[in-house]
Parts: sequence; C-alpha cells; structure tokens
Amino acid sequence: RRAHTLTVLFILTCALGYVTLLEETPQDTAYNTKRGIVASILVFLCFGVTQAKDGPFSRPHPAYWRFWLCVSVVYELFLIFILFQTVQDGRQFMKYIDPHLGVPLPERDYGGNCLIYDPGNGTDPFHNIWDKLDGFVPAHFFGWYLKTLMIRDWWMCMIISVMFEFLEYSLEHQLPNFSECWWDHWIMDVILCNGLGIYCGMKTLSWLSLKTYKWQGLWNIPTYKGKMKRIVFQFTPYSWVKFEWKPASSLRRWLAVCGIIFVFLLAELNTFYLKFVLWMPPEHYLVLLRLVFFVNVGGVAMREIYDFMDDPKFHKKLGQQAWLVAAITATEFLIVVKYDPYTLTLSLPFYITQCWILGIILVLTWTAWRFFIRDITLRYKEIRRQKQEHRHEKDKCLSNGDGHSALLDEPNGNKLQERKL
Repeated sequence: RRAHTLTVLFILTCALGYVTLLEETPQDTAYNTKRGIVASILVFLCFGVTQAKDGPFSRPHPAYWRFWLCVSVVYELFLIFILFQTVQDGRQFMKYIDPHLGVPLPERDYGGNCLIYDPGNGTDPFHNIWDKLDGFVPAHFFGWYLKTLMIRDWWMCMIISVMFEFLEYSLEHQLPNFSECWWDHWIMDVILCNGLGIYCGMKTLSWLSLKTYKWQGLWNIPTYKGKMKRIVFQFTPYSWVKFEWKPASSLRRWLAVCGIIFVFLLAELNTFYLKFVLWMPPEHYLVLLRLVFFVNVGGVAMREIYDFMDDPKFHKKLGQQAWLVAAITATEFLIVVKYDPYTLTLSLPFYITQCWILGIILVLTWTAWRFFIRDITLRYKEIRRQKQEHRHEKDKCLSNGDGHSALLDEPNGNKLQERKL
C-alpha cells in the first residue's frame, strides 16, 4: 500500500511539474498563488486518501471517507488562517475565492406581515405564504432528512429542531434573518419541513435495519439486474448498527447527549453567523458546500461518538473525525466572535433571559434529581428493605414455633447425640 501511495504521489508530482514546464509561468502573482495552493491541496488529498486511518464506514469505499477526513483538515487550516487575519483583510480575502464576495449584504427579514390570509390584497390574498416558499424550503427538508440518518433517533432530532426555533426567537434582535412569522416557525419549519424530513429519515432507517446484509461479489452475480442492484446497494451501509442513546441511563451518557445537542445547535448557528460576518449571500455556493461537507463528516463523527459511548473499553479514544468536527465548530465560532463582537454582545431582551434561565434551572434540577437525589433515595430504600428482610429472617430462625429458642435447644440436642455415641 505504501509503495502504491508513493507511486501515485510521484506520478501526480511529475504531472504537475510537467504542466508548469510546458506553459510559460504567468506574471500574475495572485493567479500563481491560487494555483500553487490548489496544487498543494491536491497533493495532500492524494496522500491522505491512501494513507489516512480508516473510519467506521466502508461503503461506498473507505477511500471516500478518508477523502472527507483530509478535507476536514484542509478546512480547519483555512479557518485558522481566516481567524488570524484582520476583519477587513479576512473579508477581502474571500475575493480570491469569488470576486463577487467582500461586499456588505443586506439581511432579509422574513417577519413583517404575518397574515396567512391578507384580505387587503385582492389579487393574491395568500402572498405572504408564497413569499416564504423559496429554495430554502426543500433545503430544510433534505437537511433534516440527512440529519436523521446521522442521529438515528426521533426524540433527539425533534429536540434539536424545536430548540433551534427557540434560538431563532431569542437571537432575532442580532440577525434579522432569524425574524420569522409564528406560522413560519412552527408550521412550515417544525411540522412540514423538519417534521416531514425526520419522518422520511426514520422510515429510511427502518428499511435499512430490516434489510438483509449479505454481500456477494459483482462478478459472481449471473443476471444484469442483479449486478445493477448490487451496484446500487454499494452505496448502502455494509452492516447496520441501531443507535440507542439512552440518555437517562447514566450521568455520563446524559452529559454526552447534551454535548451532542449543543454542538449541533452551535454548528447550525455558525451557518447564519458566518455568512453574516464574512459577507456571503445565503444562496452562495460556498454555503452549500459547507453544508455538504458537514453532511459527510457529521455521519462519521456521530458513529464514532456512539461507538465510544456504547463500548468505551473497546473504543478507548474518541474518533479522529469527531475531534475534527468539534474543532471546526469551535473555530467557526471564534471567527464569528472576532469578526463581529458587537452583534454577539447585544443583550437579550429581559423576557428572553428569564425564559432561558428558567429552562437552565429546570434542566439542572432534573439532572440533580435523576442522577443524585433519586439514586440516593433508591439506595436508602434498598438498604432499609435489606435490613428488614435480614431482621425478619433472624427472628424466624430464633423462633421454633412454640415460643422456645432454637439456639437454646441446640446444645441439649448435641449432648443427647454424644451420649448415644
């Protein structure tokens, strides 16, 4: 394998060098810099695809997941580079990726007139609904469909979906993009887009769990129909693992599940705040590429986290992709904090602060009751029950049914037995 890797790297390096020798090097410094960076990234990806450590997935091919692992490293290095730039230089650096970037953009407000039926508009009374139906509606559906395939739990998906809507309510004073009508929040997002995506995802998971995973070589299948079916099934999992998070089973699992929900919500918020501070329009291809990136690396990270939680003795270390996803999410948040601290420090409305404080107190109270007070109470009741059973057995042993002690009769019985002997 190492010899194969060195051969591929040698051929790729020779090809790149041959291309640079054939053409005359342009005198454009920016163009040469971009071309050199792209060539360096390609060489690194080629090395990583063949030499990186395999992850938990083997379909459609382990090299596919190694590729995304290497892309994670490249993306994290890019974020670190952006983090160490000034705000102006960082925003203008995006022009090297797309010349149309680096320009301040107005934020769209989805609130305003929230009438479902507007009688004042005679031509189209339902114009408010049609205005909200844009390209982000199918994006919401497919996004939550894929998230369900990653998380594999209906309750966790619904909690994250509802929690993000509360976050939008809480932060709409910072980003106008979060301002939406009530029916846009709960009917279009939670019930229709997110709920339908979660439902379809759970149906897909049910089909995958019932599917027979018996693989056969492509050339051993006699019919063309069977060969085509085998090619399609190559993009399904090699085997199936059902995720049973069981957050209330132990304090460790409860904290881990809370951490997963927190990272998911933070990554969702980073999507909106990054495009706000880096001046990227929502429909830009970089925003879509970031979502595609998280779909691929997020599935591997969730499987590594579940394996680590389910069997910590076998999986002694958390997987490499999970660590990279956590690092990327944290770095994105640091970029947002550095590039626009004023927006993040806008104080929450008083009633929003009260609601969040109440929610945090309820969660902490339930945690203390479930994993400390309840366990102490159950342990005390168990000890008390054992003492009562022990006392009852002792009294039963001391009594022989006619009021005489069995312990007092035992020496006399022993003496009679000795006399007989």
